[in-house]
Amino acid sequence: MATTVKNSSRVSLAMERTGQWVFSQEIPSDVVIEIGEANFALHKFMLVAKSGYIRRKIMESKEPDLTRIDLSDIPGGPEIFEKAAKFCYGVNFEITVHNVAALRCAAEYLEMTDKCSESNLAGRTEDFLSHVALTTLPGAVVVLKSCELLLPMAADLKIVQRCIDVASAKACSEANFPSRSPTNWWTEELSILDINSFQKVFTSMKTRGAKTLTLASCLMVYAEKALPDLVRDHTGNGTKSLDPGDSNIRNQQRDLLESIVALFPSEKAAFPVNFLCCILRSAIFLKSSISCKNELEKRISAILEHVTVDDLLVLSFTYDGETLFDLQSVRRIISGFVEKEKSVAVFSAGDFSETCSTAMQRVAKTVDAYLGEIATYEDLAISKFNGIATLVPKTARKVDDDLYRAIDIYLKAHQNLDEIEREKVCSVMDPHKLSYEARVHASQNKRLPVQIVLHALYYDQLKLRSGVIDDRKTQDALMTRNQIQADVSLIKENEALRTELLKMKMYISDLQKNQGTSSKSGGSRKPTFFSSVSKTLGKLNPFRHGSKDTSNIDDSAIDLTKPRRRRFSVS
Repeated sequence: MATTVKNSSRVSLAMERTGQWVFSQEIPSDVVIEIGEANFALHKFMLVAKSGYIRRKIMESKEPDLTRIDLSDIPGGPEIFEKAAKFCYGVNFEITVHNVAALRCAAEYLEMTDKCSESNLAGRTEDFLSHVALTTLPGAVVVLKSCELLLPMAADLKIVQRCIDVASAKACSEANFPSRSPTNWWTEELSILDINSFQKVFTSMKTRGAKTLTLASCLMVYAEKALPDLVRDHTGNGTKSLDPGDSNIRNQQRDLLESIVALFPSEKAAFPVNFLCCILRSAIFLKSSISCKNELEKRISAILEHVTVDDLLVLSFTYDGETLFDLQSVRRIISGFVEKEKSVAVFSAGDFSETCSTAMQRVAKTVDAYLGEIATYEDLAISKFNGIATLVPKTARKVDDDLYRAIDIYLKAHQNLDEIEREKVCSVMDPHKLSYEARVHASQNKRLPVQIVLHALYYDQLKLRSGVIDDRKTQDALMTRNQIQADVSLIKENEALRTELLKMKMYISDLQKNQGTSSKSGGSRKPTFFSSVSKTLGKLNPFRHGSKDTSNIDDSAIDLTKPRRRRFSVS
C-alpha cells in the first residue's frame, strides 16, 4: 500500500512539473500521452520532430485527428517519459548514472535516434554511458542495478553486458591492486545487485582468472548484505520481525541462499569455518534443499579441526537459542571428518585404530566440550548424546576427563534417569582412561551408576598393589620425597663423620699429653713408646692412603684392605 501511494505521488508530481513547462508555452495542447494513470497534455509538432514512434503512430492512425496516445509500456514509466518529453521541447534536465539506462531504453522505444533527428536522445545517452557512467566501478554497478527493471530491452541494447564487463574488470583490478582503503570496498559496491546480476558479474570475474580468496570474500560480503537477519546477525534477533507464516519471504530467502551456495568456488577451504556454519544454520532454518545442505556439510567437515565449540553450537540451536535443531547435520559433519582421517591413515600405511592424527585429537576435545554444552538441554535424548560421543574413535582421546565432565553434566540435568539409563550414558566412557583426579571425583559421584564407581575404585586398587603410578602429579611427589630422603641421609652421614674426626682429635691430644709426661720421667723408654703410638695412630687414621700428614707412619703391620668409600662434607 505504501508503495502505491508513493508511486501515485511521483506521477502527480511529474504531471504537475510537465504541465508547468508545457502551459508556459501559451500554445494549446493537441495530444494527450497516457502512461498508466498519468496523462501528459503535449503538442504533436514538438514530439514528432524527435520521436519516430509517435510520428508513425499519428501517421498510421485511422482517426483523422488523433488526440490520445497510450505509451503505458514505455521503459522507466512516467518519470522517464517526462525527461524524454523535455528533451523534445528543448528543456534542460540532468542525465545521471541512475537514469541513463532508462533514458537509453526510452529513446530506443520512442525511436529518438539520429535517423529521426541529429543529436537525439539515444546518441546523448550513449555518449554519457561511454564517457561517464561506465568508466568507474561504482558507476557501472549503479547502471547495472537500474537495468534490473528494464529487461529485456536493456539486455538487447547490450547495456547489461557492457556493465558486467566493466564491473568485473574493475573488481579484479581492485582486488589485485587496491586503489583505496578499505581494500575490499569493491565488494560493498557489488552487494547492491540482485542475485541474477551479481551472478553474471561473479561468473565474469572467474572467467578473468580472479583468485579463490577474492571470489570468497566477494560472496561472503554479498551473503551478509543479502541475508542480514540470517547471516550477519548471529544472534538471530532480526528474525523475530519475520512472520513464520510468511511463506513468500521465506521462499525468497531460501532461493537466494541456494543461489549463493551454488556460486561457491570448488576449493573446500575457501571460506572460514564460522561463515560456513552460519550459512548452514540458515539453510537448516529455511529448509533448503538436501544438495545445498550436503555441500555446506562437506565443506565444514573438510576443515573440522579449525571448528570451535561456538561454531558447533551455532549449528545446533535455532535463532532463539532455546531449541535444538535436529543434530543430524552435526553427526554427518563429524562422520565425514573421521572417514577422511581413516582414508588418510590407510593411504599413509598407518593403523588408524592405534594412532590418531593431531587434527583428530583436536576434534575429539572439541566434540567433548560441545557435548558438555548441549548436555543441559532436557530434550536431548540419550541416543543422540551417545551417538555423537561414539563418532570420535576411542584412540583419539588420551584421557576421558572431558567426556566424563559432559556425562556428569548430562546426568545432573537429567535426574530422572534410572540405573540402566545412567549406565547407557556412561557406556561411551572408559573409566580406566580417567586421570587420578577424575577417578577420585568419580568414586565420590553419587550421580554415577554403581558399576562405574566400582570400576574406578578397582582400577586404583590395582595400581596401588602393582606399584605402578601413572599419575604425573603422583610421580612428581614421589620423586620429591626420594630426593628429600637422599638429602637427609647425606646430612646424617656427614654428621657421623664430623663426630668421628672430633673423637680422633681428642684421642691424639691425650696421647701427646701422655708423651710429655713420660719424657720427663725417663728417656730410656722413648723408642718403645713412639713405636706403640705409631701403631695405634696407624690403626685409627682414616687418611693414611692419601694424606701428606701421615706419610711417616709405619703401616707395615697394618692390613691395607680397600676401605669403604664415603662422601665427605665440604665443611
